[in-house]
Amino acid sequence: MTKSTHIAVIGAGAFGSWTAFLLLRQGIRVTLIDSWGPGNSRSSSGGDTRVLRAGYGEQLHYVELVARSMRLWLDWEKNWNCKLFHPMGLLRMYVEDDSPMRACLPTLKKFNFTVDTLSVGEASKKFKQVNFDGIKHIYFEKDAGYLLARRSCQVVVKEFIDGGGHYLQSVAKPGIISNGECEGLELSNGSRIIADKYLFACGPWLGQIFPDWLDSLIRPTRQEVHYFGPPAGDLSFQEGVMPIWSELGEKTYYGIPGNENRGFKVALDKPGPNFDPTNDDRIPSTEGIADARSLLTRRFPKIGNPPLLEARVCQYENSPDANLIIDLHPEASNLWVVGGGSGHGFKMGPAIGEYLVARLLEQPPIINAPIGKIFSIDRFQGPIDFLSTGAIT
Repeated sequence: MTKSTHIAVIGAGAFGSWTAFLLLRQGIRVTLIDSWGPGNSRSSSGGDTRVLRAGYGEQLHYVELVARSMRLWLDWEKNWNCKLFHPMGLLRMYVEDDSPMRACLPTLKKFNFTVDTLSVGEASKKFKQVNFDGIKHIYFEKDAGYLLARRSCQVVVKEFIDGGGHYLQSVAKPGIISNGECEGLELSNGSRIIADKYLFACGPWLGQIFPDWLDSLIRPTRQEVHYFGPPAGDLSFQEGVMPIWSELGEKTYYGIPGNENRGFKVALDKPGPNFDPTNDDRIPSTEGIADARSLLTRRFPKIGNPPLLEARVCQYENSPDANLIIDLHPEASNLWVVGGGSGHGFKMGPAIGEYLVARLLEQPPIINAPIGKIFSIDRFQGPIDFLSTGAIT
């Protein structure tokens, strides 16, 4: 690769924006394209907050990706003098089986993540605002926190533009594939872009863009997020006092207190019904609100019967096994795709961007785990069956 190399990145979410920014740092000419802008409400990287945690069960390669991402988040946050990561810890409550977390503990220690194992009695003394009835196993990830999702995308794209990157707001579709290469992009204004390589980081739209290849492997699903109002003057449900939490059982819930004063966030981590990210309305359901309120008042009874401050509908971009998808187009050696975040990919944006830079520039990756094989589409053989549970825990 030379300084005259031109790479087009389509999609300014967590994966696309970081890849474009880090390519630019390598001296590459980069064009970044997005249909509605970084952090827009249709995107999988939109919304206010995303959890950054490292406990990943038996999927140990993710621990390395999170460790690398955390270092990059903190480094660039310092360089930009812009707070994007809020450390506050994660309280993980298991109703029954905690074997995924136990399997992960040695790897977490290897990458210097601190996890405390708590008894119900210890947890009850430490977190008096939580009702631990029905909980058998408790862990506290000290290094976890949340990221400002929409703001992060906007900051990364701003730094990309300020550094000399070219940003376009347009719809981009791949042109014809001939002689083993994609021959350009067709833009919605009727113009074309010709680059040396192309990366499509379009999240839930990947199946629509490549219907013959990815339609059966990317499934957008409807997800609801709810923000409830804690009692006036009560700091026990605020950031800095209450940590991020998750309850893992027949259903998996998670929540973030505070959210820069947006309220007490509660969400169900389970793929919802199929969803059109472009055209479907994003109106929260009565059932979803009632389910979130039921969990909230059961697990945090001291919060009372709080009002719903706001709610929003977003989407997961599910892959069948909830793992990411990173691969070359089978007929175009200059066209890459990345997606399948399945509700948990945002936190790894910097490390995934760094990995994609290495692949695009044919350099050795920094990550030691064999994620090229793990995230390859070749892993899907035979009939495709999507997981019915939530994201990887």
